[in-house]
Amino acid sequence: MILRFAFGILLGVFFYGGLWLTVRNLATTRHPFALTLGSLLLRMTVTLAGFFLLIDGHWQNAAASLLGFTTVRLLLSLPTRWRSPCI
Repeated sequence: MILRFAFGILLGVFFYGGLWLTVRNLATTRHPFALTLGSLLLRMTVTLAGFFLLIDGHWQNAAASLLGFTTVRLLLSLPTRWRSPCI
């Protein structure tokens, strides 16, 4: 399970890292639609294929992999969280 969790983290880093690179390069590219669509297709294809291989037909593997993937999402969103002015 730890290995599935770790590979879920790697998939999350690939997916969200690719998204970050795409957004960062949108202002300088001549074809923003092509960059966005190409990035989405590549990131989704690799991520879904990775999950397909990791899950191997067992829900426990799916849970561990998705937990790793979601952990990356939560960790990356921490610096951008909205903070209440009352705090």
